[in-house]
Amino acid sequence: MGDKGGKSDMDRMGIFQEMKYHTIGDKYTTPGVSFNASAGKGKQMLPGGVKEKCAKQDGYFNDKFQRVFEGEAHSDPIKMRRQHRMKEAQKNLGKPFLPSSGEKKPSGLGNHYGTLGGPVPAFSAQNKTAGAYKAPNKNFYTNPGKKGTGYGYLPVTLGQHPKHMTEPYNQVALLDKQLQDQSRSKMKGGSFKLNMHPKAYFDEKPFTNDKPLPPVKKPAPSKPITVPFKPSHPSKIPAGCKAGTFETYPTHSVDPYGKHYKRPVHVVNKTGKTYIPNSGPKTAPITSIINQNVIKAVNRQNYKTVRSVTVH
Repeated sequence: MGDKGGKSDMDRMGIFQEMKYHTIGDKYTTPGVSFNASAGKGKQMLPGGVKEKCAKQDGYFNDKFQRVFEGEAHSDPIKMRRQHRMKEAQKNLGKPFLPSSGEKKPSGLGNHYGTLGGPVPAFSAQNKTAGAYKAPNKNFYTNPGKKGTGYGYLPVTLGQHPKHMTEPYNQVALLDKQLQDQSRSKMKGGSFKLNMHPKAYFDEKPFTNDKPLPPVKKPAPSKPITVPFKPSHPSKIPAGCKAGTFETYPTHSVDPYGKHYKRPVHVVNKTGKTYIPNSGPKTAPITSIINQNVIKAVNRQNYKTVRSVTVH
């Protein structure tokens, strides 16, 4: 900036030298609270290094191996298991069960070889001894069949002809009427009519009236025309002279009213200049709200991932 004719940054700021940006000369303090700071000063304990574990006593602090229990008794786990089995065997009441022979394999379906129950006599394949022959009973005897198809003949069928049962005509309508009369007799008054129910904009029948109508007025008797009407002269054809009308053409009267408002020709304001009215609002290109939202939401970084919406 100073090379191009203007003042340098130092001249414009009004300071003699540029201040440091990283520190102002104070000492650096480590973050946190220091605990036992004297332990890290002076000479420290220097161990002899890590010793590997072996059969000797070198890797331990004690010179001699010390047992946890001094003079404890020796326990043999095999002997303890044997003693436990002997105690459990004393609880048996008799000798253990020994099968006479090994298990037997089945020889096929329907064979009872190798089962505990043995063969079942009901399933034996031997033939049973048949008893004395007993002849079957005879069939029952009936009358020979009657000839004929049976249509229109009463005694031809096995059963009796059904009896004719009378049924009143229109039984369903009569029962409905009885039910209606019973329900109507239980009513104390007329049907409930609500006059506060919602209606449309206008009444369905605007000319309805709950009040009874007045008696019909009889028209006055008209007198019969005894003498027919006869025009004084024949009808005239209307033309420009208005001769065919009943009244004469009105006379033309002069209009007494004139033009009260006269448009000024030269209008001048207080400064002496001609007054020119404003031209009014002018149109300007305006984008819709939807297009503005699309321009703000869609850019060159996310135009491939924007989900499109189709309006049907």
